[in-house]
Amino acid sequence: MCRHLAFLGEPVALGELLLRPPFSLERQAWQPRMQSSGLVNADGFGVGWYADGDTVPARYRRAAPLWGDLSFADLARVVRTRALLGAVRGATRPGAEGEAAAAPFAAGPWLFSHNGAVMGWPDSLTGPAATLSAAELLALEARTDSALVWGLVLHRLRAGDAPGQALTDTVREVAQADPESRLNLLLTDGSEITATAWGNSLWYLRRPDRVVVASEPYDDDPHWHEVPDRTLLTATRTDVTVTSLKEPSS
Repeated sequence: MCRHLAFLGEPVALGELLLRPPFSLERQAWQPRMQSSGLVNADGFGVGWYADGDTVPARYRRAAPLWGDLSFADLARVVRTRALLGAVRGATRPGAEGEAAAAPFAAGPWLFSHNGAVMGWPDSLTGPAATLSAAELLALEARTDSALVWGLVLHRLRAGDAPGQALTDTVREVAQADPESRLNLLLTDGSEITATAWGNSLWYLRRPDRVVVASEPYDDDPHWHEVPDRTLLTATRTDVTVTSLKEPSS
């Protein structure tokens, strides 16, 4: 289990989104309000953000809990951005991989996070993993379910799939391999956010200065909206669209 958040909007300090709100991602690391599995997310954290004029995001990731990293608190006070993806990690299996396993994963302009777990890992993903080349498998950042799910998404993006299609097809493939899997995926390129709600909570906030997609609200703003389960969400600065991921009836 994990908690994650993506943002597009007017420039803000990282800490305004990740540390300062009353139910911030930092607090969700030790006291989530809507987490359906596990008690804490203390197996690492990460944030990726975009600087003006650069399409490739920067990342800061650590294997330690977010609440204990004083260096990040100082960084988050001064670094400002128009787009970010942050995550705190609760490992599916203990002892896996350290910092390399912490989201966000990245490639080119993309940042990615997985909130949930692939049940039956690793045996359940033997079939989907076989669709990746040896080079793609060797390039995975960690030997975790989330890293392999990212590999499946990235394979589709590089083949030309739109973000929504890449997430949809990956979720359906993994869910077919083990239907009990929880697959809330979060993807951004700094100009659009794409996410799935599949087994875990997902919310979005749209205000004139921002759009935020998150595992759970970071405050009690009444403009937060819960996303129904088994749906795909696509968000830009000006629009949020939610569509069903349920298979069409025959």
